[in-house]
Amino acid sequence: MSTSPPHNDLTYFTFGTPNGLKPTIVLEELGLQYKVKTVDITKNTQKEEWFLAINPNGRIPALKDGDLRVFESGAIMLYLTDNYDKDHKLNYPHGSRDYYEVLSWLNWQVAGLGPMQGQANHFWAMTDADSEYGINRYVGETKRLFDVLESRLSKNDWLAGTKYTIADIASYSYVRVAPVLALELDTWPGINRWAKRINERPAVQKTQTIPEGTKSVEEITEMVRSMREKADVTRDGKRDS
Repeated sequence: MSTSPPHNDLTYFTFGTPNGLKPTIVLEELGLQYKVKTVDITKNTQKEEWFLAINPNGRIPALKDGDLRVFESGAIMLYLTDNYDKDHKLNYPHGSRDYYEVLSWLNWQVAGLGPMQGQANHFWAMTDADSEYGINRYVGETKRLFDVLESRLSKNDWLAGTKYTIADIASYSYVRVAPVLALELDTWPGINRWAKRINERPAVQKTQTIPEGTKSVEEITEMVRSMREKADVTRDGKRDS
């Protein structure tokens, strides 16, 4: 028979992507005990029946707390703060003005920055189609969204209210891999200062090797650079043929 959360029986299903990183940071910042289950998306593990029973969308991350499942990174972050952050370390009291500011920035990242930057990465390096339009469209939109972040962070230390919250964690997880798209954070000094503050946090440092085998930003950037070079060669060959 199901009982109301929290169950204190957390298993986190993840891989070394920005979306996977977001709830990992929350888990570590709150000092929670949890088990990690690596879902290797390079082998399509996320499409296997056992995982689809947890997340029907076949994407990481996902969380189980006892017999309760939560999927999608934003939902997991809210679940963890709703149930395990009674001191409001990473969020504000439900219904407050700052709580809805957190929700606004969190949904902005989930619906905007994440998908646009993800598409930019795809067209930048992961397709051998002649994708100049896709590159310009999505890299340009990523830059525009960085400008939106800068409009807030050039004048404020944090995205919502006066403290570090899940809103900051969500966007940081994507901003940290900006070098993959050859985006220099020095272009956005407010973002750059904010990202450095978050990156220096001990919990954040720890998460960047979870799950085991997760690549560093430098390793990811080099891997994507190599992929882009191979895609460029293929595209050039198609143009010449």
